[in-house]
Amino acid sequence: MHYYVYQHPIELESGASLPELQIAYHTFGQLNAQADNVVWVSHALTANSDVFDWWPGLFGPTDFFNPEEYFIVCPNILGSHYGTTGPLSIHPETSQPYLHAFPQFTVRDMVQVHQILADHLGIRQIQVLIGASLGGQQALEWSIQQPEQIKNLILLATNAQHSPWGIAFNESQRMAIELDPSWGTGELSDGMEGMKVARSIALLSYRHYQTYQQAQEESDRDKTDGYRAASYQVYQGEKLQRRFNAYSYYYLSKAMDSHHVGRGRGSVELALKQIQARSLVVGIDSDILFPPTEQKRLAEGIPDAQYVELNSQFGHDGFLLEAAALSGIFNDFFNTQTQLTKKVSLVSEH
Repeated sequence: MHYYVYQHPIELESGASLPELQIAYHTFGQLNAQADNVVWVSHALTANSDVFDWWPGLFGPTDFFNPEEYFIVCPNILGSHYGTTGPLSIHPETSQPYLHAFPQFTVRDMVQVHQILADHLGIRQIQVLIGASLGGQQALEWSIQQPEQIKNLILLATNAQHSPWGIAFNESQRMAIELDPSWGTGELSDGMEGMKVARSIALLSYRHYQTYQQAQEESDRDKTDGYRAASYQVYQGEKLQRRFNAYSYYYLSKAMDSHHVGRGRGSVELALKQIQARSLVVGIDSDILFPPTEQKRLAEGIPDAQYVELNSQFGHDGFLLEAAALSGIFNDFFNTQTQLTKKVSLVSEH
């Protein structure tokens, strides 16, 4: 883990500002002599900058993106729990944590943080910019803001603007946090019970009906309580509770809601036309949170983009769990110059 402290104010899209910025990030491998081997990873909602930890099979010493071949950079996003400036950070002017005083920020503000770090690292061109879900929203924004800097763009399970469906899921989660009696008491641990419920709600959007049928169905026909599906929801909520904080979860969901590449650019279609990167868009056929229609819109709007649809039983979480299939898709993308539209099926062992 590395830290970069940017000792200048940064203005956010809202007009508010942060007096300074700390960015936590990981790098793997070395920048080559031609400086053309940078792989930049924009991570999703509750991930961290250690991409080898949460995206195994795609990132690692023996995986598709490996440090022998690539210089891999993954920064922790603005507002997160894992080292970059966020709601639990100490405000330098008050010497107290920001908490509810942290300014609202957007996906575009996250990208500004990425660009500050890229400048610090002396990175002028990114060979591959990759992101999924909220990470894909960041990657898309960056490729529109600085199209000449991105050579190859990989977008997975993401969209051009966050949908009413996605915003409704996020608002339901925030309502759970707001109903926690501790929310607003001024403690770092505020809202943690509410966040546990919020994560349970979120998980329903990350998977789908058939996932639960296959993994949580009961074998005991006489059972009337203590169901596997119920305990699984509790477990997932408690799992996040042990590693995250409710303030970051709340603010990051707001940032995701803000995502709309057409804002200030005339329309989504006009914005997507600005992308110059050779682009691959991957949809997941069982994704109910970011359904394939959203990725198809991206592929249709980005000049000469390629679209691949992954068949997976894991819904939105397929981008994390289907590394073998994704490695094959990426291999095809980097080894062909012709437009590719196909559907990839995988019999998963997960």
